[in-house]
Amino acid sequence: MHRRRAASIRSGAPCPVKTLASSAVLHDNPEPMNVYAVAILTTLVLSHLLDLISSLLNLKALRGELPSEFEGVYDPEAYRKSQEYTRVRTRFGLVADTVELLVVVAFWFAGGFNWLDGRVRGWTESWGSGTVATGLVFIGTLLVARSLLGLPFSIYSTFVIEERFGFNKTTPKTFVADRLKGLVLGAVLGAPLLAVLLFFLESAGGYAWVYCWLVVTLFSLFLQFAFPTWIMPLFNKFEPLKEGDIRESILSYAKSVDFPIENVFTIDGSRRSSKSNAFFTGFGRHKRLALFDTLVANHTVAELVAVVAHEVGHFKKKHIMKTMVISIAHTGALFYLLSVFITHEGLFDAFYVEQPSLYAGLVFFGMLFAPIEFVLSIAVQALSRKNEYEADRFATTTVSDAEDMVRALKKLSVDNLVNLTPHPCFVFLHDSHPTMLSRIRAIRRVGA
Repeated sequence: MHRRRAASIRSGAPCPVKTLASSAVLHDNPEPMNVYAVAILTTLVLSHLLDLISSLLNLKALRGELPSEFEGVYDPEAYRKSQEYTRVRTRFGLVADTVELLVVVAFWFAGGFNWLDGRVRGWTESWGSGTVATGLVFIGTLLVARSLLGLPFSIYSTFVIEERFGFNKTTPKTFVADRLKGLVLGAVLGAPLLAVLLFFLESAGGYAWVYCWLVVTLFSLFLQFAFPTWIMPLFNKFEPLKEGDIRESILSYAKSVDFPIENVFTIDGSRRSSKSNAFFTGFGRHKRLALFDTLVANHTVAELVAVVAHEVGHFKKKHIMKTMVISIAHTGALFYLLSVFITHEGLFDAFYVEQPSLYAGLVFFGMLFAPIEFVLSIAVQALSRKNEYEADRFATTTVSDAEDMVRALKKLSVDNLVNLTPHPCFVFLHDSHPTMLSRIRAIRRVGA
C-alpha cells in the first residue's frame, strides 16, 4: 500500500509538467516490476544482446586474405595486426559494456536510486538548499560515479591496448590532466545548464519544455563558437600551418572552391596517439580547419589537399548545418516527451523511488527514452554515411586527381589499423562512416 499527494497541474497549459516537490510515496513493501521497469530492462538487455550479436558477426567477418585493392599498401604483418586490433578492441568493448550494464541493473534493483536520493536530500536540506541544488547533487553524483566506473577501462584501453598496438603517446600526466579538465568543464558548463533546466521544469508549468528546448538550443549554438576557440585549445595545441607548399596548396584549393578561410591549423595529436585525422568545426570567423600533425607527417601535399577537400565538402554540402537543425528538432521532441512522462508515478515506482522529484524523473526518462534513441541513432548513422559519400564526391570532383583521395584513404587505413571487412550488420548499427572499400569504389565511379 502507498499513498500519494496528487501533483498540481496548471490548468489551461498544454502538456503540463506537474510540480512534484511536495509529492511523496510511502512503500510498505517492495513492488513487482511495472510496465516502465519491464520496458526499460528489456531495452537494456536487448540492446546489449544486439551489440553482442553484431560484434560477434563483425569478428566472424574478418578475412585472412588481404583485399586486392590494398595490395602493396598493407604488408602481411600490418594487415594481421589490424585484424588483431579489431578483435582485441571488440572483446574489450563487450566486457566494458557488460560490466556497466550489470552495475546499473544491480544498483537499480538494490534500491540504489532511492538510497542516493535520501542521502542527497539529507545533505541539501541541512544546507538549506532547494530542489535545484538537490537535483544538481543527485545527477552530479550519478555522473561522477559513472565516470569512476569507466576509469579503469579507460586506463586499460589507453595504456595497455593502445600501447600494445603502438598507438599510445599519452603520458600519465596528460591522462590525469585531461580528466581533471573534463571535470572542471562539466562543472563550469554543465552545472549551470542543468540548474536552468531544473528551474524551468519546476516553475514554468506547461511551457517548461519549450523554455528548456530554447535554452539547450542556445547553449548548443554557443558551443559551436566556444568549442574550437576556447575549449579545444585547453586540450590540444593549435598552430597555423607553416609557410610552404602544404599551406599554399591548401589555401589555393580553398580559394578555387570559394571556401572562405584565412588559415589552416595543425593539432598536436601526436601527444596522445599516433593515429591520424582531420576535422572542420565552427561557423563564420570562428570556424577551424585542423590537420593532425601525424597526418601531415605521413601524407603527400596532394593527399593532404584531398583530405582538406573532403572536409570542405562537408561545409559546402551544409552537412554541419543540417545536422544542427536535426539535433534542434530532436531536442524539442525529447523535451516534449519529457514533459509527458516525467511526472508519471509508475516511472518512479519502477526505480523504487519513494519521493518523486523532477531531477530523478529526468534521469529515469533518459533510460525510458533509450529505445527511441537507439532507433534514431541508426537513422543518424545512416545519414552520416550518406554525408561521407557526398563529401568524398565533392573532393573527387574538385581536386586534380581523384586517386589522391584514394591514396589518402588507404594510408589512413594502414596508419589507424582500420578493419577493411566489417560486417554489414555492424556497419548498419554502429558506423558513422562507410567502409573504406565502399568509399574507394564510390570515388572511382565518380572519377571515371
